[in-house]
Amino acid sequence: MKVTILEWHAVAAWRWDAPADDVCGICSQPYDSTCPKCKYPGDDCSIVEGECTHTFHMHCIATWMQHDPKSQCPMCRQDFKFKGENVAQEPQGEEGRDVGEGAAV
Repeated sequence: MKVTILEWHAVAAWRWDAPADDVCGICSQPYDSTCPKCKYPGDDCSIVEGECTHTFHMHCIATWMQHDPKSQCPMCRQDFKFKGENVAQEPQGEEGRDVGEGAAV
């Protein structure tokens, strides 16, 4: 008996590593949806965490910081600092060089 696959329709889902009922403290949207500035969820609309452990959409907290001269967390009013520099960085090679074109891994 031989089986031939004629068509394949793959379906996938993803979600941020955040509690399902958690929402952005600024725009009140779930993290699996977008902030008001974005059209599609994903890496362009990531979530960031502050040292105070409050999380927000990246664009929401960036807008908040531009309009708040004291740069305080909108939830607890502590000075807002990004936890562990949540900005995505290039992977580093063994000698501390960027891994990319021409770099041996």
